[in-house]
Amino acid sequence: MSLPPRLGILDWGIGGLGVLRALRRRSRRVPVLYLSDSGFTPYGLLSRSALAARVSTLTRQLVAWGATHVVIACNAASTVLDELEASSERAVPMTGVIAPTLARVPKNLRGTLGVLGGARTIRSGLYARGLAGPGRRIVQRIAQPLSAHVEAGSTGGKRCAEDLDRILHPLRSADALVLACTHYPAISERIQQRAPQALLIDPAEAVVDQLLSAARLPSGSAADRIVTTGDARRTRSVATRAWGFDPGPCTRVRIA
Repeated sequence: MSLPPRLGILDWGIGGLGVLRALRRRSRRVPVLYLSDSGFTPYGLLSRSALAARVSTLTRQLVAWGATHVVIACNAASTVLDELEASSERAVPMTGVIAPTLARVPKNLRGTLGVLGGARTIRSGLYARGLAGPGRRIVQRIAQPLSAHVEAGSTGGKRCAEDLDRILHPLRSADALVLACTHYPAISERIQQRAPQALLIDPAEAVVDQLLSAARLPSGSAADRIVTTGDARRTRSVATRAWGFDPGPCTRVRIA
């Protein structure tokens, strides 16, 4: 039985659903297959080779399920995109999140540019190198706890507020903040409160910009399909709270 073509979106958790939300604001004609790999080891804890192997496996699975283009909606996984692009196994076009996010930063922007991301993303140096330029001061902050709060549905708690205060204190006068994790737009209002002058660079909007302008995307009336290697009920519940929309039924899958 042939499967309807869809845009595949891959993330470890629910951060990539922000890409789906951004896409739905601008297009209703691109059916999506979303895969959350939350039943697997968090990507930031994997070696580079293990992460590349896992993402390659999941990409092939998405293609088998009908994906004609795959978005790697995770900054940690996007740091190994060069390995995937060089692989002869790559069967469909792939879009990471880092290059589109860098492209969304205004070229004439000057001053202090903050980068909020996970440890693997920050230590890769991809944002620091991509943002460097005359008149710019790049300040990177490892903001690992923030994605955990989003995944746990605890963004309204005291601990999340304390983490936000600590992480953003050196950036309270920043001219721009690059949200180098797809989870962070879910708490963009709280981030903006702590850096009121900053232009926020949203990775989800950046990815959708690139997809709609450059990619040949599937089109049709097929319903979105949401699957996870973790807890399906919890994935749907937390995603609804985090993003303010119900992504629909979620099914648990097993992937070797």
